[in-house]
Amino acid sequence: MRFKRDITYKKILSLFMNQNGSPFFNAKGLAIGVFSGCFPFFGFQTLIGVFLAKIARGNIVLAAIGTWISNPFTYVPLYFFNYKVGSLFLNSSSNKIIEKSLLIDDLWKQGRIFSLKLLLGSSCVGLLLALFCGSIALLIYKKNIKK
Repeated sequence: MRFKRDITYKKILSLFMNQNGSPFFNAKGLAIGVFSGCFPFFGFQTLIGVFLAKIARGNIVLAAIGTWISNPFTYVPLYFFNYKVGSLFLNSSSNKIIEKSLLIDDLWKQGRIFSLKLLLGSSCVGLLLALFCGSIALLIYKKNIKK
């Protein structure tokens, strides 16, 4: 089983390293994918990443790969963290995600607030992760060109 897993990692690494284009082009595509992967738009993250990479003239394949930052194993911790970051920016000190209330108007208001916190947090976390991952990718691609 370990042999099969090693082959998969080598294929992904090979796919990552053998992309055509300048280091900046490839790093930009990966960063856009990571940014898109931080948003809770299940099933659309790859499409959004590819679309944004096309507009920004980044590597489309690496944008699709970058969206893998969110997957079934990372959904809950990533989006919980994004929600907490959004709550921090909106000065919301409540530890509860949704307050207990049965009134429809209150539930609708809480849903909007919840969504706002999650999207704001996703934007902030996505931007920081994109800058970090893009910078690392740029360094790796530049280092491999010099070899």
